[in-house]
This record gives sequence, structure tokens and C-alpha cells, in this order.
Amino acid sequence: MTARGFTLIELMIAVAIVAILASVALPSYADYVRRSRTAEAFNTLAEYRTRMEIAYNNNGNYGSGSCAVAAPTVDHFTIGCTLGATAQSFTASATGSGAMSGFAYGIDGGGNRTTTSFKGTAVSKACWLQRGDEC
Repeated sequence: MTARGFTLIELMIAVAIVAILASVALPSYADYVRRSRTAEAFNTLAEYRTRMEIAYNNNGNYGSGSCAVAAPTVDHFTIGCTLGATAQSFTASATGSGAMSGFAYGIDGGGNRTTTSFKGTAVSKACWLQRGDEC
């Protein structure tokens, strides 16, 4: 009668292969999740800018004392708005919170996009960084 089953060596090799695959897959998955969360900020900022432009067309300014449109609420970012000195300009910002802390993006009335913090590092880019460090 022959013994059937796996030897300890075969089992250890299988476990090692699974561990190697997991060590490659988990960082890639974490990066994918992070990029999906930045898309939420980008879409919210673009929509907020559009709503501010509508308010400007209706009122002739972006607000009086505070931004004319209330900042929306999103899961992983805090959305804010600051008016220029004459209420003829504004800057909206999305600052990461929780798992996305260390990320900060902005957009102004002219549609100029900025990244001021990316993966916890202060940067000054004239675009929204999603991966890498170049626009």
C-alpha cells in the first residue's frame, strides 16, 4: 500500500509560493484602493467648481463672507473653500483624512488644479497627482 497525501516539504513550498504572491499583490491592491479614493476627491472638486461658477453667474460673485455654495461631504477628504479678497475668485481644497491623510488637492475659479501634499510629502504641482510624481 502506498501512502497518499503531501509531504511536509511540499506543503512548505506551497506556503512559500502563496506568501511571495501575497507580498507582491497586497501593496498593489493598497495602491489601487488609494487611487480610487483620490478619484473621489477629483470628481468632487470638479463638481464643486462647476456649482461655484453657476453661483457666480447668478450672483456676480462667488459669495459674500463665505463661499456661495456649501462644501460637500465625502468619505476620505474634507472639502473646503476660501474666497479671494474681492469675492471674485475662490480656491476649493480637498484635504485627506483617515486613510488618506497626507493628500491635499485644490482647484480655483480658473480651473487650475494643484497638488500640495502627496503621500505625506509636501509638493507643489500644477496638476492632480494620482501616481508617481509627474503631471
